[in-house]
Amino acid sequence: MLCCLTGVAAQEAGTVPEVEPQPESVDTNWVYLLNADIIRYEEWVNPDAQRLMGNVIFRHDSMYMYCDSALFYQDQNSFEAYHNVRMEQGDTLFLYGDSLFYDGNTKLLRVRDNVRLENKTMILLTDSLNYDRNTGLGWFFDGGTLLDEESTLISEYGQFDTNTKMAVFMDGVSMESPDYTLTSDTLHYNTDSHTAFLFSPATIVNEDNVINTSHGRFNTDNKSAVLLDRSLIEQNGGESRMTGDSIIYDSDSGQMEGFGNVIINNYKDKVDALGEYVYYNRDNDSAVITGKALLIEYSAGDSMYVHADTFRLMTFYNAAHDSVVERQMRGFHKVRAYRIDMQMVADSMVFTTRDSSLTLYSDPILWNEDSQILGEKIIFYMNDSTIDWAHVIGQALFVQILDTVHYNQIAGREMKAFFKNSEIDYADVNGNVEAVFYPLDADSAMIGMNTTEGSSLRTYFKMRAVNKIVMFGHSNGVMYPMEKLDRKKMYLSNFNWFARIRPVDPEDVFYWRGKRADEQLKKNSSNKEVPLPSLENGRRRRR
Repeated sequence: MLCCLTGVAAQEAGTVPEVEPQPESVDTNWVYLLNADIIRYEEWVNPDAQRLMGNVIFRHDSMYMYCDSALFYQDQNSFEAYHNVRMEQGDTLFLYGDSLFYDGNTKLLRVRDNVRLENKTMILLTDSLNYDRNTGLGWFFDGGTLLDEESTLISEYGQFDTNTKMAVFMDGVSMESPDYTLTSDTLHYNTDSHTAFLFSPATIVNEDNVINTSHGRFNTDNKSAVLLDRSLIEQNGGESRMTGDSIIYDSDSGQMEGFGNVIINNYKDKVDALGEYVYYNRDNDSAVITGKALLIEYSAGDSMYVHADTFRLMTFYNAAHDSVVERQMRGFHKVRAYRIDMQMVADSMVFTTRDSSLTLYSDPILWNEDSQILGEKIIFYMNDSTIDWAHVIGQALFVQILDTVHYNQIAGREMKAFFKNSEIDYADVNGNVEAVFYPLDADSAMIGMNTTEGSSLRTYFKMRAVNKIVMFGHSNGVMYPMEKLDRKKMYLSNFNWFARIRPVDPEDVFYWRGKRADEQLKKNSSNKEVPLPSLENGRRRRR
């Protein structure tokens, strides 16, 4: 049978006896009544219960329960408690409410109205809570709020494990702190590590970002996140965003890493960056893109597609680090680019905002419609994302295809080509100039072949075709009629039309085709370049 450890059936109101330690022989399976100011047995009202009033205290193994009044079902090993209900288990778990039912056989509590569960630094508020002392699991089903040092978490349904400190919230989940707001339909939260685990579409909003994910984890202490299943992070008021199969994000350091089909959209500058791996540092505005890396620039209407093995974005600031001096986008190895009116290949590239220039290194080639320009290095100076002029340095060669046999050709030490409306307007060539070109009559028929040598010349173009060549300084040349062409003189010594290498569409930029051994530039050029900086400079290493 059950035991009632109070020494009297009724005591003077207002006095509460001290709770004496129980002997080891006490059976912990039973619920014990330790105190009540008044005990009544009202057989005609409730024959199964003892009615307790005033300073009621129950004990069941390590749990103590306090209330103002109760119904004690001694034979059923259970009780109902009312008014100022308080349950204590050890020195870490406290449960409050207006009413409570406890079954000592199953160790299940049902607490209703103004419920408050406290466990170390966590507080759970609700109006309906069930708590299983066997498992340490409490759950609510009519709306609840969890509070800890970092945040406030609200949902319609939830549960909390006092052993693992893991909370599960479902249906209309909202998690808020001064630094962020998180909304979802399902969320698991560890109150010890302050980590939220996401298993359904969720949005996290803070001062710097908007995060959308359906699977991942978020640490509310340092605002770091591991995001899976095609997640997205927006920054700068929606001007930029990163999307990836998985993303690692650290708000304190401002660093993000994207893995698997990563896309960075920069709507302000109208540039998209894609790759299998992307690293971005918000504090110094730097990025590294590798693995089928691709840049898409679409500010000029027709999109430019640029591929390299690796891209690196670098931002340079003034001494106070409060103003941007220059931004650079560097492409390392096997650079290929395609736009419908222009294509490029090179080993490496650098674009800088200092003078809006794009430099191609190591055997660069530019195609514009039916024209081709190549050299040891080519620098393009841009104006609103279109080429203003180009500087070809070292072994410069201009080729324009007329048909599969006849080509206009101009070679020299350097070339400056000036563009108008995205088409070449005129070009200046200096140093050991050689030219082969075919003048046209009024019907655009070739009237002969002109070969010329000199120190410098200017070539004028009309409708993308050579219209006129003007030589400067000492020069000599020969005009051959079409019927008497000398095939040996039809091609300059460094002539080559690289149709095989030329990108043919946006997808083709991923497929590298280099020059053959007999197509390489000469090795005796005096134009030597300082090596590009290493990729490791400034790049964070993960441990």
